[in-house]
Amino acid sequence: QLQACGGGLVQAGGSLRLSCAVSGITLSRYFMGWYRQAPGKQRELVARISSGGSTDYADSVKGRFTISRDNAKNTVYLQMNTLKPEDTAVYHCYLRVVGVVNTYWGQGTLVTVSS
Repeated sequence: QLQACGGGLVQAGGSLRLSCAVSGITLSRYFMGWYRQAPGKQRELVARISSGGSTDYADSVKGRFTISRDNAKNTVYLQMNTLKPEDTAVYHCYLRVVGVVNTYWGQGTLVTVSS
């Protein structure tokens, strides 16, 4: 299971940190990260981190968002700084384990950035 939390309402320029904790799944080689979907828009990959530690970011969040992990806690974090109203969306964490067909999803967490 993936348990996500950390969303909320923040003013433009503010910060939030999302977390996604994994339980009951053996982690070996994997990709874990966050997608987001705003009303009327396509789902967008925001950031991901691999089991090897490499990271990828959407161009729209580079320099503002940082994805990290705590292996001891099986938790991935998304630090979101300098938030903009266009960052408003439901954020979903996901986990893809290499060799496993299915993708694991956490529940969505709403991030609302007011102008």
